[in-house]
Amino acid sequence: MAYGHKTGHVADAAHERFVTLPDDVEPLLGVYVAHMGPICANGVLHASAELATEQVASLDAGVAGRCVVVVGAGVVGLLTALFAAEHGAGAVAVVDPSSRRLAAASALGLEAVPERPEVWERFKESWVHGPRDRGADVVFQCRGRPRSLALALQCLRPQGAVIDLAFYQHGADDVRLGEEFHHNGLAIRSAQIGRVPRGLEGQWTRERLSQETIELLRGRGPDIREALITDVVPLDEAPRLLAQLAAREREVLQAIFTAA
Repeated sequence: MAYGHKTGHVADAAHERFVTLPDDVEPLLGVYVAHMGPICANGVLHASAELATEQVASLDAGVAGRCVVVVGAGVVGLLTALFAAEHGAGAVAVVDPSSRRLAAASALGLEAVPERPEVWERFKESWVHGPRDRGADVVFQCRGRPRSLALALQCLRPQGAVIDLAFYQHGADDVRLGEEFHHNGLAIRSAQIGRVPRGLEGQWTRERLSQETIELLRGRGPDIREALITDVVPLDEAPRLLAQLAAREREVLQAIFTAA
C-alpha cells in the first residue's frame, strides 16, 4: 500500500488502493509495488510520451534502442535505470558521486559513472548521432539538487528531454537556462506520480504502473534484493537509524523496517 508519511495507519481494504503481491515475488520486495516502482515506471512512461505521436502501448517507446543517462543512483535512479535497461535501451549510464551507490549500479549490470564537473563530455564524445548532434537521447534526473539538473541538461543531444523525477525545496541558481537549454532546444518534463502524461489517462493507471513494477521484480528481484536493500532493521531500532542518517554517520541505500 501507499499511505504517505505517517507514524501509523489502519488500512481499509474496502476503500483504499492496495496491490496484491504474487507468490513468485519475495515479500520483502513488496515495498516497491504500490508507490516507489510506479514513480520510476511513470518516469519512463513520460519519456515515451515525449517521443510518441499516438498511444503508448508499452514503456519501450521512450527508451528502446536509445542512449540513456540517469543522474542519481539512489533507489529512484537505480529502479528507473533498470526499467530503461529491461525495456531495451541501447545503453544506460548512471551518474553519481557516491562510490557505494555506483557499486550498486554496477552490481545491477548498469554502467556506473563517477560524477565530476565535466562528466557530460563523456556522453558527447561517445554518443555521436550526426554532425553537431551528440549526447544522450533522454536523461532521467533523479537527484534533488539543482546542479544535477544542470548536469542532466549538459548530457543531452539537441532537442532531447530531461525527465525530472526529483524534488527541489529551494532555488535553482545552478540551472542556467541561457546555456544548453536555450541553444540546444532542450525540454524539461516533470514526471511526478500524481499524474500520467496527458492523453494517456485511460490507458495508463497507477495499477498498470504497479503491474509493470511486478514484472520488473519478477525478472530482476534477486538482483534488486541484493544491491538495493542495504539495511533490514527492527522497527524499534528505527529512531537510532534515522538519527544516524540525519547526522550523516551512516550511508543507507534502502532501509526496510520489520516487525521483529
